[in-house]
Amino acid sequence: MSDLLHTPSAVRPRLRQLIESGRPVLAPGAYDALSERLVEAAGFGAAYMTGFGTAASLLGRPDVGLLTATEMADNARRMASAIDLPLIADADTGYGNPINVIRTVRDYERAGVAAIQLEDQVAPKRCGHMAGKAVIPVGEMVAKLEAARAARTDPDFLIIARTDAAAVDGIGAAIDRAQRYADAGADLLFVEAPNNIDEVQEIATRLAGHRLVFNWVEGGRTPPLSREQLAELGFALVLFPIGALLAATRSIQDFFATIMRDGTPAAAMDGLPAFDEFTGFMGLPEINELGQRFADR
Repeated sequence: MSDLLHTPSAVRPRLRQLIESGRPVLAPGAYDALSERLVEAAGFGAAYMTGFGTAASLLGRPDVGLLTATEMADNARRMASAIDLPLIADADTGYGNPINVIRTVRDYERAGVAAIQLEDQVAPKRCGHMAGKAVIPVGEMVAKLEAARAARTDPDFLIIARTDAAAVDGIGAAIDRAQRYADAGADLLFVEAPNNIDEVQEIATRLAGHRLVFNWVEGGRTPPLSREQLAELGFALVLFPIGALLAATRSIQDFFATIMRDGTPAAAMDGLPAFDEFTGFMGLPEINELGQRFADR
């Protein structure tokens, strides 16, 4: 785990190695530094900065394109500095034309993330499992991906090309787009929101040979396939974007309901981390040690 005086390791090559291992990389979604430290503590090899969760945590609003590039990159920077894991970060549509994408890539790369996800929705975008999406012309997205590839300075900084065309033009058109995005230099392909196992299998078959992303959206439109099924189909990266956010929301709702019912949180305390346990997890012993080490002489 990343401590204050910890020298960060080279996390980007580790993500590429995991992706190339032949087994699906499981990347739970996190929305802030605390939730991401919990991903690392659980033993996962990578984490995902969810745009859905970032919008919910920063604005208390749905994922409908309200966040700016600066807000997203700032959240990515805080999260990347909190862990010693590769961070995969949602970069929405790149926040403009190919010139804006250049700046987006540079900002995210400087923030310390290992990979970004760019999608082909019309701005303002929507969560991939919401209705009412629209996509830009395929040539416009190709230009964005070419700009992204030209902008990166570290070859281990991975570019994920996501298409939301399945909901607009059908699964076949979405797969055709994904192939064009691969030709433009995308490192991983992400066909969002297939509706059934047949569509998932078509993605895997027609895009065989490419590194594929599966979005295991908790409660979303896509069928909940097992890790073994995803491995057999050849998916390289599996995202679990909103489960932690949903779990935190339900837990907080239950906690507040206890206070409203009883007037105190006493009945809920047994299910919570102890104060010293939590401050220990957050790194207070290191802070105390550093305070003594660098005390006035």
